[in-house]
Amino acid sequence: MSTGLPGIRARSKDWAIAVCVAAVLLVTALTGDHPATDLDVLGYALVVTSGLVLAAGRRAPVLVLAVTGLCALGYQAIGLEVPAVAYLFAVYAAMRSGHRIITLAVSVALLLSLPFAVMASPGGASVGDAFAQARGILELAWLIAAAAAGEALRQAERRADEAERTREETARLRATEERLHIARELHDSLTHQISIIKVQAEVAVHLARKRGEQVPEALLAIQEAGREATRELRATLETLRDDARIPSNGLDHVPELVERARGTGLDTTLTVEGQRHDVPTAVDQTAYRIVQESLTNIARHAAATTASIRIDYRPGTLAIRVDDDGKAVPGTAPVPGIGLLGMRERITALGGRLRAEPRSEGGFSVQAELPVGRPS
Repeated sequence: MSTGLPGIRARSKDWAIAVCVAAVLLVTALTGDHPATDLDVLGYALVVTSGLVLAAGRRAPVLVLAVTGLCALGYQAIGLEVPAVAYLFAVYAAMRSGHRIITLAVSVALLLSLPFAVMASPGGASVGDAFAQARGILELAWLIAAAAAGEALRQAERRADEAERTREETARLRATEERLHIARELHDSLTHQISIIKVQAEVAVHLARKRGEQVPEALLAIQEAGREATRELRATLETLRDDARIPSNGLDHVPELVERARGTGLDTTLTVEGQRHDVPTAVDQTAYRIVQESLTNIARHAAATTASIRIDYRPGTLAIRVDDDGKAVPGTAPVPGIGLLGMRERITALGGRLRAEPRSEGGFSVQAELPVGRPS
């Protein structure tokens, strides 16, 4: 549902249209020539209702379609020859919302029922006149035009949404490529400098031992830090190369992550819920990285024996949850390491949400929600 100023404007516009339609239909009913009956007040109420209910067309298009159709049958049966203009607006709203089958079924039922409503009215017409009058009440050409307009706008909105998503994905891809380029340049520079430090420290340690001197603790610390930094940078470079070489890793490759995790002794389960549908490439790859990073953290830090992965395809959202039974204690804040920070950056860039925290029953939980738009 729309919120904020755009939502208020949309609701105000809906109400303005509904009031105008109701007023026009009521004036038509009051000025029309029809036999007076005790049900005239009810007929006028149905005419007004068929117009005012259009204000709910965005929120409940199918309900509005049914109400306007029933109102049209009701005031025709009472004897008010008022065109079913409100129903045409309802057809447009329902088609715009994508309810094509329901709109077709309700419209066919209304077209078949209108002649009988006319014949049931006071001073009812003959069969031929009833069908002719019904055609005037709900002209088939106008009905088709309303449906076509709603469907055309729905298709245009869908293409606009897809174009917007494509632009966003392209911008994110360019930003990611630039970050990778900077990271590689930084890696090469740091590797060179740290390698020099590492070699110099090892030479100093070797010479000190060769002369029988005691090696200073600070020198040993520098030597060990150089080795550790070299290992970390090498691992980082491998990760960057993997990103460049296999950018297509996505949800289809999650079972491979599960099998590798089982091969390390971690009892890992994978559950997929909901009706699977295509998701944007950026979301597909991010979902894979979330599972990958979560399993990596479990293997390195959690001391866990089991892990569960759940992927839930919801309308407009892809939800991912990875739980473990590791040593994380409820109530303690997680330490935001590089992996967790990178995961949060990826998700935030896509407009999603991330929760990473200890579970109340023990262990750790990573929960992510990624917007994917409406399933096509």
